Amino acid sequence: MTTDAPARAPSMLAGRPYLKMNGLGNEFIILDLREEPAKLDEEAIRKAADPKTGPGCDQFITIENRKGHDGVFMGVYNADGSEVGACGNAARCVGWLLMEENGETKVDFETLGAPLHAMRIGDKRIAVDMGEPKFGWREIPLAEQMDDTRYVDVKLGPIDKPVLWGPAAVNVGNPHCVFFVEDAEAQALDRFGPMIEHHPLFPERVNVSVAQVLSKHAIRLRVWERGAGITKACGTAACAALVSAHRRRLTARKATVTLDGGDLAIEWREDDNHIIMTGPVTLEGEGRFSDDF
Repeated sequence: MTTDAPARAPSMLAGRPYLKMNGLGNEFIILDLREEPAKLDEEAIRKAADPKTGPGCDQFITIENRKGHDGVFMGVYNADGSEVGACGNAARCVGWLLMEENGETKVDFETLGAPLHAMRIGDKRIAVDMGEPKFGWREIPLAEQMDDTRYVDVKLGPIDKPVLWGPAAVNVGNPHCVFFVEDAEAQALDRFGPMIEHHPLFPERVNVSVAQVLSKHAIRLRVWERGAGITKACGTAACAALVSAHRRRLTARKATVTLDGGDLAIEWREDDNHIIMTGPVTLEGEGRFSDDF
């Protein structure tokens, strides 16, 4: 005698509406959980993020009233289902949505990384105060003490003749590792990105960037995001690149950072040490997860 296997229960996403947005091609599913909270699991997020099984995205974003946080909270989940502290491009998108909702030109909201302040600069152009960068080895964090995080002990290739070495490390709501190179396009980021992401020096894994300084006010940047892979843009990586470049005296405190998806204006203010990231947002459309998702 045979019996049918029990039907698999729908996930907490079943039947829920969502928005698709992007910041310079950095793709997001945005789910508003303020009225109907839900506890999300990694499997459901991975399924939603995979374009073969869901709408597809680089990051899965929630808007919540999360316990222990004042006001609106932005949750950030990478495509592998892991929750992280920040996403600059998503912060612009959520800031724009909240300003459209309340009719204001400024809005504050919280993340795991830090409280954020967003300002409307144009119709769909948003500036976000990303707060202060963190340089201490425990704050990034690193697995071992390094007093000068402008250069950390990471090498790629033969020990006596490494291909890449001495990246800068910084936390901009999440950990970043920035290699400065002569030609960003020539780097096999898809090959070494996952290796550096899981390097033992970075206990929480790390976002990996290759930055080519074009001038005192221009940087070309390509990014491997932890838990997501190569993305067209990463706002916190652009912030990390500008800050790291200025710490090495390669650029001014303000520069245009050109990513695969377009340009971000980044300024590391001298008066309060805060990073201001400015760029566009795009609303792609609305959708709804199937009832049996």
